[in-house]
Amino acid sequence: MSVITISIVGITAVLLAVQMKGVKGEYGTYLALAAGCFIFFYGVAKLEVILDALRRIQDMIRINRIYLTTLLKIAGITYIAEFSSGICKDAGFGSIGSQIEIFGKLSILAVSMPIVLALLETLQSFLL
Repeated sequence: MSVITISIVGITAVLLAVQMKGVKGEYGTYLALAAGCFIFFYGVAKLEVILDALRRIQDMIRINRIYLTTLLKIAGITYIAEFSSGICKDAGFGSIGSQIEIFGKLSILAVSMPIVLALLETLQSFLL
């Protein structure tokens, strides 16, 4: 499936959800959730391409594996947090969605701390 196909699936789900909200509001939410999950899992399937590219980059420049692993974790945290937050906001629970976004940002900060510390140690060794 391409981006156009996924976009059509999303737009169709939204149009159907809008129609269903007039009949039974919760059915529209369930339909939007199902379409979101479909698109989410299709996006996760694209990770194989990304992982292959990261392996090739690692072989080319001999970068420490921890850095690429951290980069992948950050991308995963971002994707999951945005997806979850969007669903919460669409369902009318914006405050929970905002809390998920904040937690995602804090998680990214926590995951990236070893890289920041390694960078600071490298800079310190040059300055001393």
